[in-house]
Amino acid sequence: MGFFSFLLLGLIAGAIAKLILPGKQAGGWIITLILGVIGAFLGGWLGSMIFNVNLQGFFNLSTWLLAIGGSIIVLLIYGLIFGRRKKTD
Repeated sequence: MGFFSFLLLGLIAGAIAKLILPGKQAGGWIITLILGVIGAFLGGWLGSMIFNVNLQGFFNLSTWLLAIGGSIIVLLIYGLIFGRRKKTD
């Protein structure tokens, strides 16, 4: 799978991950989509290293599940780091 396919997959996976996660996450849609791309790369890398999954094609179910899972992980980590901050007067 090429770089642009993975980029598109990450954008879609980031949007799906934002819909799956409950509540409000820190950052808007642009940050979420960027984190989705990072998560898709992370999910693909972890899938190939840990589970020995070969990322064959764009329409492969395992590719999508790894990308969405990676996006959820990255969004959760981002939320823990840059979560809701209390304003102090």
